[in-house]
Amino acid sequence: MKKIAIFCPNLLANGTVKVALSQAEVIQGTGHEVHLFIFNKGGDFTPPDNVIIHYVFDDKKMSLKNQQAKLQQVVREQEKLTGKFSLYLSNSTDCDIIVSGCDFDPCYYFCHCALKQELLMELKRGPIHFFRRWKKAKALIGKNIITVSNGITQELKNTPWLKPKSVRTIYNPFNIENILEKAKLDIAEIPTEPYIIHIGRITRQKRLDILFQALKLMPTAPKLVLLTNRPKRALKLATKYGVADRIITPGFQDNPYAWIARAQMMLLSSDFEGFGMVLVEALICNTPVVSTDCPHGPNEILTGDLNQYLVPPKDPVKLAEKALYCLQSLPNVDKADIIDKVRGDYIAEQYLSLCEK
Repeated sequence: MKKIAIFCPNLLANGTVKVALSQAEVIQGTGHEVHLFIFNKGGDFTPPDNVIIHYVFDDKKMSLKNQQAKLQQVVREQEKLTGKFSLYLSNSTDCDIIVSGCDFDPCYYFCHCALKQELLMELKRGPIHFFRRWKKAKALIGKNIITVSNGITQELKNTPWLKPKSVRTIYNPFNIENILEKAKLDIAEIPTEPYIIHIGRITRQKRLDILFQALKLMPTAPKLVLLTNRPKRALKLATKYGVADRIITPGFQDNPYAWIARAQMMLLSSDFEGFGMVLVEALICNTPVVSTDCPHGPNEILTGDLNQYLVPPKDPVKLAEKALYCLQSLPNVDKADIIDKVRGDYIAEQYLSLCEK
């Protein structure tokens, strides 16, 4: 039995944390021992059952050097009790900058984001924002990197300053059976009227301005359910674009799958993604998807006949046109090619193969 250490920043509702918890769940499901080192307490998610949890930091004001020393101490004390870990997985930029100062081996760093696009976005916001993001990006220099889409892999291989030790793609894992079970559950708050859905944090890259402009161009379309961690801010932005009366903002949901499964369609309007987990979740729930063909991920998810539901980024007119087309003749998505490529047991075996490198 192998012992795997997974580093996770917190339990806040975002895709990176969700992936870390899914990693722990699918590896644990193969019969191996998983330790989840959570840097800071607090958040919306619940860790998976049977995974051993360690909360690392009590003092959030520790210097980086002291954080690195503390993490190394916590991990080594655990190894004295149960034996050395076979593999270490760092799951976010906030983890990377700390883990990179430790001597864990073999250690792999996940790149969940379109790194080039994120750096450019922060540069536009100003030098302080860029420097903060650059400090975290530098933690990946010379490291073993796992990306979550082939698009990111190609981007990193073509990034001269990164000089990675290795780069490979492993798609995010999905517990398909669990998703389908949760999708069947009844939730009183779910609207009985037809609706379309969008899920995501309120950030610049998600382009809710494009989403709301597209919604305004679809006066006959159903209302939009927006599952986000900041519903008040979303409603304020919807008011700016004149569609506040056509969106429903229930806030964070422990079970988004029941909402996804009852939606007529999912919309994604991002300028860039790392993979696009919500697109896969929609397809698993048999819900059609219309998405921007942004870097990276959507064109690896919507393949074959589903490729026609990709539209150019930053174009609300094309997004609205394709969404209306999709609503008029809902496509069959239950045999999407991506689903077999993201099954939890299949992805877990790819993680475990890293122990042997």
